Amino acid sequence: MNLTISGHHLEVTPAIREYVQNKLERIIRHFDQVIDTHVFLAVDNLTEKEKRQKAEINVQVSGKTLHVASVAQDLYAAIDMLMDKLDRQILKHKQMLQDHTRASIKRLDIGEQDAAAA
Repeated sequence: MNLTISGHHLEVTPAIREYVQNKLERIIRHFDQVIDTHVFLAVDNLTEKEKRQKAEINVQVSGKTLHVASVAQDLYAAIDMLMDKLDRQILKHKQMLQDHTRASIKRLDIGEQDAAAA
């Protein structure tokens, strides 16, 4: 898996990089066929009191690219929400792949299944 972490108006420190890598291990544990991952971290200065931390990720799996974004006041909270959303999408994609491969066998008639097995 190729991992790219970039920041906009933000310096990506080794602590942030390690935090993202540790959170991505949970995703890899659920679905290990990830080809490429690009994490984009940004700080948007809206006003003096309110700073908006944004985290986005693009995950390329075979045949599909998943995009997830989250916004929070704390960068670590944004990363946590991002990984939760990505985890749900990865599990949904994995379930879809499993259902798709089994769907063709379920739709065959009983006579056709016996002929296919022989």
